[in-house]
Amino acid sequence: MGLFVGLCYDLKDDYLKSGFSATDVMEFDDEETISGLENALLSLGHKVERIGNGRELALRLVKGDRWDLVFNIAEGVKGRSREAQVPAVCELFTQPYTFSDPLTCALTLDKALTKRVVRDRNLPTAAFAVVNSTAEAQAVSLPFPLFLKPVAEGSSKGITGSSFVKTPEELVKTCQILLEQFHQPVLVETFLPGREVTVGIVGNGSATQVVGVMEVIFNDTAEIAAYTALNKKEYLERVSYRLLTDTKPLGIQARQLALDIYHTLGCRDAARMDLRCDANGKLHFLELNPLPGINHILSDLPIMARLGGWEYKQLIAEIVESAWQRYKC
Repeated sequence: MGLFVGLCYDLKDDYLKSGFSATDVMEFDDEETISGLENALLSLGHKVERIGNGRELALRLVKGDRWDLVFNIAEGVKGRSREAQVPAVCELFTQPYTFSDPLTCALTLDKALTKRVVRDRNLPTAAFAVVNSTAEAQAVSLPFPLFLKPVAEGSSKGITGSSFVKTPEELVKTCQILLEQFHQPVLVETFLPGREVTVGIVGNGSATQVVGVMEVIFNDTAEIAAYTALNKKEYLERVSYRLLTDTKPLGIQARQLALDIYHTLGCRDAARMDLRCDANGKLHFLELNPLPGINHILSDLPIMARLGGWEYKQLIAEIVESAWQRYKC
């Protein structure tokens, strides 16, 4: 059955024209992503209307406009709960929508709070501290080396080669830079030196399935300490990808850990999760994106789907069907 689907998104060009910087709009989508998603939905037999960002959605809902389903990839502009804004507005107006609810979207954007929930379930995640000032940075007692990132950003914003620190002096200097640039606390984690994988998941309840476990392999030109913003931007030159089958020990471990965390955090319809091994080869949780990138060429979830033999429109169909089944129940 074809649905009337509204697309809710933050378009990079709109914000750049309004004076936002390139860093400000790193998480937002370009026209290629919106067009690719729109075309996939049309090819599946759905009627599609572009809504725009969260403000535009709210205005339309107040006017009385409705859709069978809002396909939401809007990241929001400001605030620690910005990814929860569109889901919250949809729930306020009883408008069906894709992906996780406001609670999960707000929780998972804050990496430290997410790690606390994961840790409380006795699932592995690296030891960490949250730093609000240079004085707190000087008081961090975790063993070096450490890894630093803004506590509530996505798309690897703030994650560079300088995020890997080996001395107290580097720790304080990098914390100071991140605090000044992003105006939010800094997450300081014990560095995990092992292999890194990203896991894509779709579905809900017993129908939840792993799209793929994709290992990120750093080439000679890569920033090898992490899957940084530069590595993602220049992925063709800096990294390569391979799917790990469920017969490989790391693949088995990653699938189970990812599913446990997906359900623990209350994710819905789809998500993408980053995991990394410690020195002993044990996987630890890094972070989760409940609004995974869906650019049909560049984004990790579509890449791993493609490597696993899925067409892009099949991935989109699974997400739409998962969301629609929730509202039919």
